[in-house]
Amino acid sequence: MRKEPLLTAVPPAPVASLSELYAIAFDQAQKATQRYGALAAQPDEGRRPVRAVFVVLSARERERCDSLSAACLAACGKRPDGSDLRWAPIDLVTAEEIADIGNSSLSTPYTAWALAARQRQRAFVFWTYVIALAENPQVRLTAENLAREALSDGNRWRRERRLAWRTAKTEAGEMATSDESASAALLESLLLRDIIAWAQGLTPAQRDQLLAMDPSRLPPHFLTPSDQSGIEPASGDIEQIKRRALRRAEQLSNIYLDQADSADDQSRMELAQKLAAGSIMRLASLRNIAAASASP
Repeated sequence: MRKEPLLTAVPPAPVASLSELYAIAFDQAQKATQRYGALAAQPDEGRRPVRAVFVVLSARERERCDSLSAACLAACGKRPDGSDLRWAPIDLVTAEEIADIGNSSLSTPYTAWALAARQRQRAFVFWTYVIALAENPQVRLTAENLAREALSDGNRWRRERRLAWRTAKTEAGEMATSDESASAALLESLLLRDIIAWAQGLTPAQRDQLLAMDPSRLPPHFLTPSDQSGIEPASGDIEQIKRRALRRAEQLSNIYLDQADSADDQSRMELAQKLAAGSIMRLASLRNIAAASASP
């Protein structure tokens, strides 16, 4: 996860009224609902476990929107109104983080719950700033309630995150011999098999582009004997092969980046950086081809 401050900005001015406070809280909950909902609606069946998490999260944020709307009506005589905003509310679920999970074939329920826990931790910190700056006693009291709610939700999502981590750890033990823990050399071999199989269902131009992504530029020790003597295409339907290829390409990018970070001499670092750069470009190209060849 990112090592950065929970909030990249603080409230630029005190919240002056309850109507302004509810407008801020509603705006943040509405954005979270929309962004979680977009991930919950992704059509990829291979991401069903991650989608299930975002179904829960979007429902919780929708419930928060309804609760805030009702509370604002009771306290202010009207629903939350964007015209009461005097500054843009701080984004608690950033578009960048959503894109990271939405675009990654390595996303898991753990990473989804971790994002949710971080979002509610941000909310707690945000409301503590509002409390500290508030001059209106009603604003301060209501912000305290919102901070407590954020803390409670954060604890709930952290429990879910721990459960997801334990589940993933158990599954990892059961899959110790699978390609999830394979070496870079074997993953390159498996990815090439997937690319050959994937190419069979593409247009000639797309096929040429895909088949150009071969391991010929890798150092010889990165190729297994079977790679050098010819590759048999992978098995499975085209959508399975496509998802598997994207996952393996992303794994390889992460492996090479990790190797560059942990290299103990200059030559190893430069080689790993070169492999990482090529692997990242390959992953981007594969994603573009996947998007262009997606079924309508």
